[in-house]
Amino acid sequence: MAILSEVRKESRDIPEPVVTVEPGIYKEWWANPAVVGLMGFATTTMATGLHNVGYWGAGPTLAMAIAFGGTAQFVAGVVDLRKGSLFGGSAFMAYGAFWWSLVVLDYLLPKTGISSGPNELLGYFLMWTLFTLSFFIASFKVGNHLAGLFGLLLVAFLLLDGVTIGKVPAAAAGWEIFITGLAAWYIATAILVNGVYGRKVLPHS
Repeated sequence: MAILSEVRKESRDIPEPVVTVEPGIYKEWWANPAVVGLMGFATTTMATGLHNVGYWGAGPTLAMAIAFGGTAQFVAGVVDLRKGSLFGGSAFMAYGAFWWSLVVLDYLLPKTGISSGPNELLGYFLMWTLFTLSFFIASFKVGNHLAGLFGLLLVAFLLLDGVTIGKVPAAAAGWEIFITGLAAWYIATAILVNGVYGRKVLPHS
């Protein structure tokens, strides 16, 4: 019967398992959720921008806000928090909830007879403006591209504030919102492509 010291010695002699690295596949419990989170945000934001410029009605925005921008992005935030990312997880969950709340505010509540006037909409967008300002300040420690994205998003909410009080044309806000979504799409694409190829193909910081 082996004594305790011999057992410890034998356990130290066991070689570490070898993990095969494959580009785009990470051997951990959760893969990087940023592609889903950013793509959900990007596409829903672009759909909203096109709605504001008058290209189409609210249908695409509401559908995306429920499924992709809301649900998928929220789930991506849960995964990102599980991975230990305070910034990414909090942002994905919060803006996922934002899209849900927008569906409730613009579609569900009016069906129950609860409508939102200019004052209510201004207060709503001001809350999200302040929330985005917090993340804009923090984003400079996360990366240049994300800092640019949150800067564009902050401007988007400021423009929406202006739209609600009649000081900014909806079309002007819509195009800026579309550009914000396009910036998020690029960051998501860079993360996806660089991760799958296993090297930097698209610039990303």
